[in-house]
Amino acid sequence: MKKVLFLALAAASFSFASCDSKKEDTTEQAADNVEASGEAKADAMEEKADAVRDSADATADKMEDTADSTDAK
Repeated sequence: MKKVLFLALAAASFSFASCDSKKEDTTEQAADNVEASGEAKADAMEEKADAVRDSADATADKMEDTADSTDAK
């Protein structure tokens, strides 16, 4: 009898422990929003970095082409 009672109490305590409160849900949502915002900012920074690299590569290519045409003459 004690084992059955103990198992019933254990099952009940697990069912209550798995429920989230509204405060916990709100906090988790806020954390998710912060994470998403940070990811969006990081993505924007990566895009800007790619644009800077592309611009630098294009400028370097033009300079190399100019140098090559100077050597040919």
